[in-house]
Amino acid sequence: MTAADPQFQVRLAESEQDMLAAQRLRYQVFVQELHGDGELVDHALRFERDRFDPYYDHMILVDTRRDAAALEHVVGVYRLMPGERAAAAGGFYCAGEYDLALLQGSGKRLLELGRSCLHPEYRGGMALYHLWNGLGRYVTERDIELLFGVASFHGTDVRTLAQPLSYLHHFHLAPPDLRVRALEENFTSMNILPEDKLDRVQAVREIPALIKGYLRLGGYVGEGAFIDRPFNTTDICLVMETDKISQKQRNLYTGGRG
Repeated sequence: MTAADPQFQVRLAESEQDMLAAQRLRYQVFVQELHGDGELVDHALRFERDRFDPYYDHMILVDTRRDAAALEHVVGVYRLMPGERAAAAGGFYCAGEYDLALLQGSGKRLLELGRSCLHPEYRGGMALYHLWNGLGRYVTERDIELLFGVASFHGTDVRTLAQPLSYLHHFHLAPPDLRVRALEENFTSMNILPEDKLDRVQAVREIPALIKGYLRLGGYVGEGAFIDRPFNTTDICLVMETDKISQKQRNLYTGGRG
């Protein structure tokens, strides 16, 4: 539990109740709010799940004031898979959208991030900080060297996302040795607008808070966006080397632990 705010507890899911509460929150955000869908989504009971869930650690943010019996206690989620589990899972989730050969051949200790979401009532406050603090602890304890995962813009019409996607392409593209590329069948160039046509203020304003958080830590984006029509999103792949995080930022997100 976080000493500064005993209302919140960040931990890995420990029980079926925790897991169901995490999947219920995911349903609320990804299905009800963002109009996504998937083969294993349970619309009757309102659970968003997929075949990868059993292979991941599920970091949850618990509001201790909320009713656990009603599956309402989980207000934030992160899905995490260390690289050594990928083979058992049949590969990383991201491999269905991006060619990960550069990362898998890097020799670095990998961690895939995904399904990150917050309950609507907890956005814009300290909840995301608490989740990042838990992620920092997880990364430090396992000596992770390279983080990656897909992050999403709502909707599949890239014309409405031309400003933020072009901004990411021009200013945050990964170096060649880490530049994963969207799979060709759903590849969409992010180089939509030339640099001199960008409205940087508007572009940054339209980037989701989670993506901006990765960028502040020195994260990069891969080449091309992936249009995920079943999930109703335009995805980008974020890549971040943990040794490139400044000590100031590292202390902020790990509570000074590394």
